[in-house]
Amino acid sequence: MNTELIIFVIYLFFMLGIGLHFFLKMRSGNEKDYFLGGRKMGPWVSALSAGASDMSAWVLMGLPASVYALGMGQTWIAIGLAIGYALSWIFEAPRLRRYSEAAGDSITIPQYLTNRFLSKNKTMQVICAVIFLFAYTVYAASSIKACGTLFNTVVGIDANKAMYLAAAIIISYTFLGGFSAVSWTDFFQGMLMLGALLITPIFALALSKGSQISTNLGDLGPGYWKLFTNWKDVASGLGWGLGYFGMPHIIIRFMAVRSDKEIKKSARIGITWTVLILSFSVLSAVAGRMFLGTISDSSTVFIQIVRRIFPPVFSGLLLSAILAASMSTADSQLLASASAFASDVYKPIIRRNKATDREMLWTGRIVVLAISVAALLIASNPASGTIMDLVSNAWGVFGAAFGPVILLSLFWRRLTFSGAAASIVTGALVDILWLAFLSSTGIYEIIPGFLAGTVVAVAVSLAGKAPSEEITAVFDQVARS
Repeated sequence: MNTELIIFVIYLFFMLGIGLHFFLKMRSGNEKDYFLGGRKMGPWVSALSAGASDMSAWVLMGLPASVYALGMGQTWIAIGLAIGYALSWIFEAPRLRRYSEAAGDSITIPQYLTNRFLSKNKTMQVICAVIFLFAYTVYAASSIKACGTLFNTVVGIDANKAMYLAAAIIISYTFLGGFSAVSWTDFFQGMLMLGALLITPIFALALSKGSQISTNLGDLGPGYWKLFTNWKDVASGLGWGLGYFGMPHIIIRFMAVRSDKEIKKSARIGITWTVLILSFSVLSAVAGRMFLGTISDSSTVFIQIVRRIFPPVFSGLLLSAILAASMSTADSQLLASASAFASDVYKPIIRRNKATDREMLWTGRIVVLAISVAALLIASNPASGTIMDLVSNAWGVFGAAFGPVILLSLFWRRLTFSGAAASIVTGALVDILWLAFLSSTGIYEIIPGFLAGTVVAVAVSLAGKAPSEEITAVFDQVARS
């Protein structure tokens, strides 16, 4: 335990050092540097940062737990995510990178959606900021909760105290270094996650004995290996992929890539990384069934495999991947919500565009602190639900609210400002109401929310006045390029 704890502490200080480096480097920076890294991210950092900010601790704890406990029917979540991620890089990323620059050099998603229609109306930015603050607080809570579970399971530290420690480190480097620090920490964390998931299940399968496997697999029900369980599981699993088209902390990476030419390279790296991560996450659950048999807490299957096989130094390093997964998602969420409030509410509405660069930097940092406190309160509440529950709730809201409008804004010339605003509100509202009252149907709420948002966007846009020639000229310019 002491050795593993020392490895964790070294790892945490390494992340903090990256934040301090970019803080010193960015002391004369501006809002664009803090929230978008000055659009200077290379393909490797952009790709792994996008992937790592997506794959939170659920890929090492939540997804293996679901497959371990409920069977291979749960792999439809991984299949849906792999398809959605690939499609978002191939179709969405190139055009969003160009369009966000053409639309007033937008540095946040709300800014892009407002500038896309050459509008001075701030309604869209306020709606987006409210959804961001709500959903990201829940999402960040899942990552902080995973850190508490890890420290409590491995080294026996009280879960709440561990949450405070992990949150303090995440807040520190996000607070100090902004987007550049978040992206570079995500890059290293993405490499660590991939290494841990490649090594662990392979060793577990290699060390499993024939008699041991027969005994452990004999405890499984007849339906464990059944991939096609029912159409609701398949549809809901594939529905997870819809989230990628509207996940702000992921698609903001598309806008930050250094140039159009590097988008394709980033896409190849990112898609390959994600497919490997998801595949080996599922394999970890299967290996756990063969190697461990039945355990009381399925969310610790990855942790238990690592601790049984590897000596403390290596287990500490491999288990740091869970810290990496948790932190790489939480930091991106904190920064995305901070940028939404600072750039889309505080600067244009509260300060009426009179805020200085220094003032904007510190406003963003204060918002990071505020959201972190709220996320800690949720994570430390025993009634907040499992890690997977928190992730799926936030993922559904984002995908339903922003997925349809982002895709239509990029590929449909006729979309209007009113249609886009109505789509965001409808998607989020239907998603939340479905979760509250119709979750018993077994259909993941992102699906009805996404469909409702799409229908409303089209209906409201067609019912209103067509976009001006000035707006469509920018759309045509981006489409031609």
